[in-house]
Amino acid sequence: MKVRNRVKKAQDFQKLIRTGKKFANPSFVFYYKEKENEQARVGISISKKIGHAVERNLYKRQVRMMCQEVIDFDAFPYDIILIIRFGYKGLNYAENKKNLEKLVQKSKIK
Repeated sequence: MKVRNRVKKAQDFQKLIRTGKKFANPSFVFYYKEKENEQARVGISISKKIGHAVERNLYKRQVRMMCQEVIDFDAFPYDIILIIRFGYKGLNYAENKKNLEKLVQKSKIK
């Protein structure tokens, strides 16, 4: 996932969480809001309670790859926030990717 396709600022995260639409499953909480005439951006958040920094960074890298495979950044101008939940640890990559695909389909942004 390219750097320009990431939500980085804390105020952007908070604004999306307050005003965006929300869907959830055991692996993720998915917030999204439509933008105008720009590329999609994704922000990933994970609690310190889930694991040490090495584990959290691994999970964030995996989720970035999932987003790259599931979301078409050029076609859909959305800001998306993904919060990784405790259920993520108990499932493998393929199952977590299916969970993310279900959330994207449920939100009808694909």
